[in-house]
Amino acid sequence: MTAAALKTGAQGGTLLRDFTASIVVFLVAMPLCMGIAIASGVPPEKGLITGIVGGLVVGFLAGSPLQVSGPAAGLAVIVFEFVREHGLPALGPVLALAGILQFVAGMARTGGFFRAISPAVVHGMLAGIGALIVIGQFHILFDSKPLSSGLENIAAMPGRVLGLSPFNLQSAELALLLGLVTIGTMLAWETWRPVRLRLVPGALLGVVAATLIAWAGQFDVARIDVPASIVAAVDVPGQGFFASLTQPALLVTALAIAFIASAETLLSAAAVDRMHDGVRTDYNKELRAQGVGNLLCGLAGALPMTGVIVRSSANVQAGAKTRISAILHGAWILGFVALLPGLLREVPMAALGGILVVTGWRLVSLAHVRHLFAHYGYLPAAIWAVTFILVVTTDLLTGVLVGLGLSLIELIQHRSELRLKVDEHEDEDAIRLRLRGSATFVSLTGLTERLERLPAGRAVHLDLEHLRGIDHTSAELVREWISRRKGGGERVVMTGPDMLLARLAPAAH
Repeated sequence: MTAAALKTGAQGGTLLRDFTASIVVFLVAMPLCMGIAIASGVPPEKGLITGIVGGLVVGFLAGSPLQVSGPAAGLAVIVFEFVREHGLPALGPVLALAGILQFVAGMARTGGFFRAISPAVVHGMLAGIGALIVIGQFHILFDSKPLSSGLENIAAMPGRVLGLSPFNLQSAELALLLGLVTIGTMLAWETWRPVRLRLVPGALLGVVAATLIAWAGQFDVARIDVPASIVAAVDVPGQGFFASLTQPALLVTALAIAFIASAETLLSAAAVDRMHDGVRTDYNKELRAQGVGNLLCGLAGALPMTGVIVRSSANVQAGAKTRISAILHGAWILGFVALLPGLLREVPMAALGGILVVTGWRLVSLAHVRHLFAHYGYLPAAIWAVTFILVVTTDLLTGVLVGLGLSLIELIQHRSELRLKVDEHEDEDAIRLRLRGSATFVSLTGLTERLERLPAGRAVHLDLEHLRGIDHTSAELVREWISRRKGGGERVVMTGPDMLLARLAPAAH
């Protein structure tokens, strides 16, 4: 067989893998796009538009070829509160401005800055968002609407349960049954699914099961309301589109959306890079792509988007090799919504609520705070806990800002030497990196660039003898980098004080 024939066969195999992966991602994304829109307090078609833009536009421009973008649970809470206070029309210009800010940040090459955000803050924020989603969607399971704050939703939960009557099945009882069927189907499938069907998403099966039961029993419960044409759901910007941005509250929201969307996107991109051995993420290019996507979503009156780990991991696990998979999944969403909107109108709202209860619960990862405490002590765990509590009891921005403020405390112990110097030497059998000073989030961007520039296929010796200390943000990055190198069959050796080696030891084995 000639080299040209081998190349053609390889390309054909790659295209087939991307095609099949795109269908899997589409099946995962459809219910999530609608469910996150409902959790955000907006019509479900707004989430579908964001999913389409995330595939067709951002998928083409992305700096992370295997990452899939769309509406994310991480922004549902902030959008819900904003729409309740300012109305849906005000979201468009705010989102467009957030997209512009992201694009400018990408052009200014600030992608590495977002990677320097404390993992304790990021995961505490995501856990708080997950808790708020569970608390809010609890009311959707009873065919009702979430209240205006997390504390109000918590206070109203006992009343929902006590108001049930097993002898008089009305909309609340029937909706709860459908939500529990969705949750039960998802969990059962993910526990016992056959290996050959491992790519079939449990969320899809849960929605199908609940929809069939509601249809067969003619249940009088709330269902999804989607327009006959997806084009009708696009809100074209009118005159004075950006005029409302003179209000300080709207400018703050735009900054918050840009910051949180960027952090969540790049966190997801880093996770996706750990799942495959292909092209690494260009973080600044990814930031620019997200900016374009959010600008377009703002002009269309849709939801904000981020890179989403649930869809991205499904993409990698389904065997995707290039960005074609992410692009095609957007085309499938567009085709389904354009040709079969009637099917979507049969889906009970409680089924989507059930999906989001599971999604939100998984964001509340207690395993991460245990990891922080076990390896880095009280302070990172406390930062996680404070961020989580404030996000749930006050608001998202307050929780994140306080968490970032607390993360500065870690600098105190390194105040005598905040600079980090990295010397690179070519030894006979390895590339030696000597770290001197303190490795903190202040110097993380430079350290990341030096580590990622190291050529593949060479052994690396990390010399930590003159490293005075390392904070948990830098330690997490180094641990992940070592794991990735070792996963690729490359040798990494560390020498230095026992305390530093102990902090990084789990990644070194």
